[in-house]
Amino acid sequence: MKIQLLTKYSSFLALILLGLIGCKSDYQKMVDEEMASGKTVNELFLGLELGMNKKDFFDTCWELNSEGVLMNGPTELSVEYEVNLPSGNPAKMRFYPKFQDDKIYMMPMEFSYNGWAPWNEELSVENLREDVLELLKEWYGPGFIEVSNEDKSQIAFVKVDGNRRIRVFKKHISTVRVEILDLVVQEKIEENPS
Repeated sequence: MKIQLLTKYSSFLALILLGLIGCKSDYQKMVDEEMASGKTVNELFLGLELGMNKKDFFDTCWELNSEGVLMNGPTELSVEYEVNLPSGNPAKMRFYPKFQDDKIYMMPMEFSYNGWAPWNEELSVENLREDVLELLKEWYGPGFIEVSNEDKSQIAFVKVDGNRRIRVFKKHISTVRVEILDLVVQEKIEENPS
């Protein structure tokens, strides 16, 4: 009797476990698969990389600034890049990395069309998000998936290559934000918050 009960209980637990494993989101499956691959992908843009130390970041930006590629952004801690989006609409990309142990582990970027106005439908944030997504596919290849919260009020597009996660979402009525993150470093930060 006890053995039958134990067998039924074990079978029930195994079904629940299989159900939970089967319920993983496409996003979580992608993260798990890419993290398990052991690949390290650090490429960002313009010669910048995840894991680059602060000095090298500043030296690279200084050099690109002297060549006229980059300029100071409107705030103290921002770098501005005039980017050509696939639509042909001119835009600005502003960025400044987050450092952990003096190395880049996250690169937030914000994009906005130069001629944006609330009445200009062609330069809407939805069109900007599609434009930025196309640019990122040119830079990093295909493989972005759409993810959203339960009520679908927040939509993002995500791609994971090894340790590198790229997330694209609308930040504001005129701004699209992109966050490129080293998942390995983020995991360590979450395990040992300072």
